[in-house]
Amino acid sequence: MSLFVAGARIVPGDARAEPYLGSVRIDADRIVDVGVGLVPRSGERVIDADGRVLLPGFVDAHTHAVYAGDRLDEFDLKRQGHSYLEILAAGGGILATVRAVRQTGVEALAEALLQRLFAMLREGTTSVEVKSGYGLTTEDELKLLRAIRLAAADFPGTLVPTALLGHALDPEQPDLVELTLAETLPAVHAEFPGIAVDAYCERGAWSVADCRRLFERARELGHPVRLHADQFNALGGVELALELGALSVDHLEATSPAALARLAESGTFGVVLPVSGFHTDDRYANARAFVDAGGQLVLASNCNPGSAPSSSMPFVHALALRKLGMSALEAIAATTSTAARLLGLADRGAIAAGFRADLVLLRHRDPRLLGYEIGGNPVDQVIVAGRTWPN
Repeated sequence: MSLFVAGARIVPGDARAEPYLGSVRIDADRIVDVGVGLVPRSGERVIDADGRVLLPGFVDAHTHAVYAGDRLDEFDLKRQGHSYLEILAAGGGILATVRAVRQTGVEALAEALLQRLFAMLREGTTSVEVKSGYGLTTEDELKLLRAIRLAAADFPGTLVPTALLGHALDPEQPDLVELTLAETLPAVHAEFPGIAVDAYCERGAWSVADCRRLFERARELGHPVRLHADQFNALGGVELALELGALSVDHLEATSPAALARLAESGTFGVVLPVSGFHTDDRYANARAFVDAGGQLVLASNCNPGSAPSSSMPFVHALALRKLGMSALEAIAATTSTAARLLGLADRGAIAAGFRADLVLLRHRDPRLLGYEIGGNPVDQVIVAGRTWPN
């Protein structure tokens, strides 16, 4: 199918590239031409953008979107003054979702994930990273990864799975770390070779030493690694991630200025998750300092049932402008081109010839309105793999 988007205000996906009025020609699932002065050809379906903003599809590079149950009771506890770590220590938090996941079959998990993915797509997210991590046993971690694979078959966008094998500590499994190393990691490696392996380094979760053991073994098996670090406490996770060449360090709310500077100087991405700060304790990573030091910033939703109950990338943009000191174009780059590079999606995140035609047409004519507006859906039309969605 040939598609022609005429007269759009094109935001290429690079924070240094100014928006401009132009048109985009799409053939099958690829962008074949972009620029000023293009005219539609005979037989092409034309979308008249009429000066509205055209963005690359959002790339949400950090989510926990496959899960069961809810955490509404814990939200009541939070509003009564209990902290996230207190709830986790009392057997709630991640462990509550783990219990729900263990009682849910793979098909039901996949269907619930798919419904969340369609909600994301309606707000312009065309590529999504999805982590396991709510299983904490070999059987249940594999079940979550299989659910992601099932959902991917029915999702018109792109799913990138991650094996979050170091998450919470289960008091019913005192040897969880040893079991993960001896049993879960090899099983995941056998069925999902090359998948990124992740861990949550925090008090009440995995220690730096345990993360090191997991990551060293994962890298020996050929798996790239990512690390949740410094959400509440700086325990040395950033330093470990840099030593082992991690793809990314995610959260960074408690990271010291010196560690943030070292991260910015490295080739490791920094992933900032402002919805968590908004929902838990109003603490945010110093993304401005990270970018100013030359860091590769990614902004993501962290969609999960506990600390970030949102999948809205427009809301992430609104927070980035208010809480992180980002400009509109910086926030767009951090949720498109930079996020795509983190996930290894070399043909996503930009509006350029040869790239996959994952595009979002906003109802706005100024890209600054994406983050200025709070609430509501700014998306008029989603194009995914060259097709309008919904068709």
